[in-house]
Formats: sequence, C-alpha cells, structure tokens
Amino acid sequence: MKKNLKSSLKYGFLVFAMALFVTSCSSDDGSIFDTPLPDDQTGGDDDDNDNEPEVATIVFNEADPSMNVTSASASGQVGTTVAGRIIFTSDATTQRRMYITQNVSGQGDMPFNNFALNSDDLDKALKADGSIDLDGATKKEIDFTFELPVPDIDNGQIVYTFWTTKGKGDFRDITKRLALGAGTITVTVGSGTNPAAAVRTFSDIKLFAPAADGTTESFFSLLNEEVYRINEGPEFRAFWDFGYYFGASGVSDGEDASFASTATFDESFGFPVEGLKPGMDEEDMENETLNEAFFALSSLDAASFDGVALSGDLDSISTSSSQKITNLAVGDVIEFVDNYGKKGLIKITEIEAGFNNNDFIQFDVKIQP
Repeated sequence: MKKNLKSSLKYGFLVFAMALFVTSCSSDDGSIFDTPLPDDQTGGDDDDNDNEPEVATIVFNEADPSMNVTSASASGQVGTTVAGRIIFTSDATTQRRMYITQNVSGQGDMPFNNFALNSDDLDKALKADGSIDLDGATKKEIDFTFELPVPDIDNGQIVYTFWTTKGKGDFRDITKRLALGAGTITVTVGSGTNPAAAVRTFSDIKLFAPAADGTTESFFSLLNEEVYRINEGPEFRAFWDFGYYFGASGVSDGEDASFASTATFDESFGFPVEGLKPGMDEEDMENETLNEAFFALSSLDAASFDGVALSGDLDSISTSSSQKITNLAVGDVIEFVDNYGKKGLIKITEIEAGFNNNDFIQFDVKIQP
C-alpha cells in the first residue's frame, strides 16, 4: 500500500512540474501584451498591487488600434524620477528609430534621451541626431521601460512625447517618416499650472561666410541654438533653419551680409555648397526636404528687442513672402517665422564684412518656445 501511495505522489508531482514547464515556455513565445499593463489601464483591482509602483504606460498596436493608449499621466516630485513604459507593436511597418521630446512647463519640445533604457531587446544606442537606434530591437515589438526625470520646477507639467519612424525623422515634425505614435506621458508637479511661456533667447551666435566645400559653420538651428558645418552630414540636415552668406553670384552691386533659409540657400547665394542638398545614395533621398524660413526687416530697434520677454510678445509677427534678407547692418532687427510656424526676432550685433571663410556675422535671437 505504501509503495502504491509513493508511486501516485511521484506521478502527480511529475504532471505538475511538466505543466509548469509548458506554461513558462509558452509565455516566452507570446505577444508582449502578455506582460500585464498597470491596473489603471486594464481595470484590475488596485488592492492586489498596493506594493507595486505605478508605471505610466502608452501603447500603440498597428494591427489593432483599439488597444492604443495614447497618453498617460503621473505625479512627480522634484529631484526624483517617474516610471514610464512604452509598448509599440507594428504589423506591416518596420520601426527603425525612436524619437523622444521633453517639454518643461510649456517651454517647448526639446530632444530628449537622458535616461537609462531597460529592455531585454536593446542596449540604448543613439543615432547622430539623438534618436534611439532600434536596429538592435525586434523592430516589430518594442517594450521599453525607463525612469523619467522630474526637473526642478515649483509648479507645472513635464510632457514627454514618444514616436517611432521608418527612417531618419525630425524632432520638430512628428509626421516625417512616422511609423507609430505619437504618445505622451505627462508628469505633474505641484499644482500642475505652467507659468506664462517665456521666449527662448540665444546670444552671440556667430556664422561664417560659406566655403564651397561645406567646411564652415554657416548654418544655424533654432531648435538647439547650435551652429553647423554643412558637411557634417545628412543626420543633421533637419536641424538647419537658415544660413549666412556675403554677396551673391550674378548680383553686380552685391548683397553684402545676408540670411537665407536652408531650402533656398543655394539659389539665393548662387554658388552650390557641397553637402547641402541630399545625395543620391542617401536614405529616402527623393522625399528629403530642407527647412524654410521667412524674413522681414522689423520696425523695432535694439532696445525694443531687448524688452521682449514673453512668447505672446511675438504673436503679431506675420509670415513674409521672402526666404532671404540682404544688406544687413549692425543694429538691424529682423522678424522671422520658421518652418514649424514659430515666430521670432534676430538682432545683428557684429559683422566682419567679406567673402573669406573667417568673415562672419554675429547676432542674438528670441523665438517662441
């Protein structure tokens, strides 16, 4: 009798162990949606997970958009982090890059990648433009978790925006080569009320007369206040907003110090600059675009420029029809509207006149966030 009982126990344990093994193996091959979502997004009972930290989660499912969760929110304490998670599952589309922006207190979307990425599929590797390289991931099923920092603000919201692209995208244009997204995670600090939006101010920007081989810092980005050499490559082309030249081909009396949008620079300058236009071997070359910008001389003087403090102070600027402005002089104030509809002012502070590559223009900028 004892022998039969022992045999029955051994057999029952073996069946249980095999069932457990099969269950654990099958979960490895399942959809990423087998991973439970936070209770507030699935209708679960919070009492069962009181000890689990809340994770702000956004979900995009190309095959079944009814599963999408396009926004999530959380409360944050200054100096800490908030747990975030994104689950992007594509069907026909291949996801090659992930773009993330951070908007602190309504001061404008800025490129963001300053976090540790926790993923079984991918170590965080960045493309030159600051986007996350998905070449190491499955490209179809992406499930990332991370800790989002809470900047030092008294009250307001920090909005993180996430989307993936089929190729080289644009931090200021979500639609460019869009794969999936965009979704947002909003972190509220204090009352969550943003202060009045201030203008973004850049000072002492210096651009040099262009060299034909693209080796001079002749282009400026209103996104990150950086100056760029044209030959830095296609990764940065979406950053360039306008460039500087002195004089122009075919103009008998010259146009002296001039700005032109990236889209019209070669035409305005009259000399082709190597590296400005997309090359035949570049990714999706036929659909590549260059940024436009529209300029007009302002009636404001330098003192009025200095007095502009809030975004609303620039609302009255209208879009001109010209993508270049010439014969600039120290003290001039220029109105502009960029490719993305933001309005701003430029104040010329210094000009080293000439065509040589060490000749330059220096200026300050105020632009809406």
